Amino acid sequence: MTISTLLCFFCLFSVAAGDSFSLKEATIGDIQLAFSRNEITSRRLTELYLSQIESLNPLLRCVLEVNPDALEQAEEADRRRLAADLRGDLDGVPVLLKDSIETADKMNTTLGSYALLGARAERAAHVVERLRMAGAVILGKASLSEWYSLRSPEMPPGWCARSGQGLNPYVESGDPCGSSSGSAIAVAANMVAVSLGTETDSSIICPADHNSVVGFKPTVGLTSRAGVVPISARQDSVGPICRTVADATLVLESIIGLDPRDNEATKEASTFIPEGGYKQFLKEDGLEGKRLGIVRNPFSASFNGSTATRTFEDHLRTLRNRGATVVDNLEISNIDIIMDPMRSGEMPLLLAEFRRSINRYLKELADSPVRSLAEVITFNLNHPDMEKMDMYNQDGLIAAEMTSALDDDELTKAEKIMEQLSRDGFEKLMKENELDAMVTLGANAATVMAIGGYPAITVPGGYDEKGMPFGICFGGLKGAEPKLIEIAYSFEQATMMQRPPFSTFSSKMDNHCHE
Repeated sequence: MTISTLLCFFCLFSVAAGDSFSLKEATIGDIQLAFSRNEITSRRLTELYLSQIESLNPLLRCVLEVNPDALEQAEEADRRRLAADLRGDLDGVPVLLKDSIETADKMNTTLGSYALLGARAERAAHVVERLRMAGAVILGKASLSEWYSLRSPEMPPGWCARSGQGLNPYVESGDPCGSSSGSAIAVAANMVAVSLGTETDSSIICPADHNSVVGFKPTVGLTSRAGVVPISARQDSVGPICRTVADATLVLESIIGLDPRDNEATKEASTFIPEGGYKQFLKEDGLEGKRLGIVRNPFSASFNGSTATRTFEDHLRTLRNRGATVVDNLEISNIDIIMDPMRSGEMPLLLAEFRRSINRYLKELADSPVRSLAEVITFNLNHPDMEKMDMYNQDGLIAAEMTSALDDDELTKAEKIMEQLSRDGFEKLMKENELDAMVTLGANAATVMAIGGYPAITVPGGYDEKGMPFGICFGGLKGAEPKLIEIAYSFEQATMMQRPPFSTFSSKMDNHCHE
């Protein structure tokens, strides 16, 4: 790495001379401490993040638009602080939202597609309302894999028409993963400390894993999906992407809760919320007495012979040394079927659910240039230059539209098959071995958690020979968030593997810094 590149990164990650606060790896706790010491204001912090976005986004392409009202919201937070009227841990903290989460303000919600540019909802998503109640500053919208990666099987992760290809900040050729790619890239590159992503299958866990940040996918229903562009009521979940387990826990605590607009799911999941919230489970000795099941097959196969596998063995020793009982080499029944989206029926079912749910969502918008999936497909065909149709087709959207031939009985049958795979697979593994959590290397186990609506959290686990990040994933049964927080936080504090990107794109970053 060149000296000029080092200077460039230090310049980008540091505050202007005279300030004692640095953006580099700043956590919510760091930010609130700086607020309390009058080292920085929310407005100044927001300005610094906007400057980071302006400098780095042309290269990383992870932010679709910034909120024109962000500075005004920050100033309001500063006035509250002066009046000793604080709203909580997120008060004055900028938050970036995946571009599938409605804000009902001056920003768009488009899933990265020009087809939804100008669409308007009557009301913000419940999670956004909760963030606003907590005093957070809504900074902007993060890019994503267009239409949640459903647009085309040819489309690479992190690509959308509005921003182009999002890049992994650690390895230029590295997979940023999707669909919440922008949310993870922005946090990793210190363009924001806190972001929200959504997951149907792997869309929080995988981007967090690949970009060396913490991703927390809650039990389905723990966070409301109202006001979030849907795929599947069975599997959709909204969760935090941050740099630390503590930050992810603080954000989760701020966005959970019963919502009449998503009543059935949030009512059921609200029974899992512990009295006193989730912060109480941030314990350094959280691994003590835990029983952890290690599942290697098939998740570790792609890492065979790499630095990651050797590091994973070191992490297992850490788990034991921290007081956990490690049950190694466990197997999930029918894992080959579960991991094949066609054999399990997951993909055909998701396509059918997506068609129904997106049609309902589009019809309910206050204003929209398209009112159905069929109209989205037609829009794309009529605007090939705008939607980059010469680059990637829309076979995925067309396949979803064709599921109109499926009837309710077929969908119900597919749902029951998925439920049985979860009962006989992951649930059986957990219960028969009396586990507190399943532990896997990498992000592929996210599919196991997704089809059953189970929670999972990924924590940075290290970097391979090329500098590509990998994470350690902890998964549990529904409502297991307290145990997962204890385990993940204790593991994180013992290993502290996360580091900022510092050697990526040397020549390109030089050019951006000198422009």
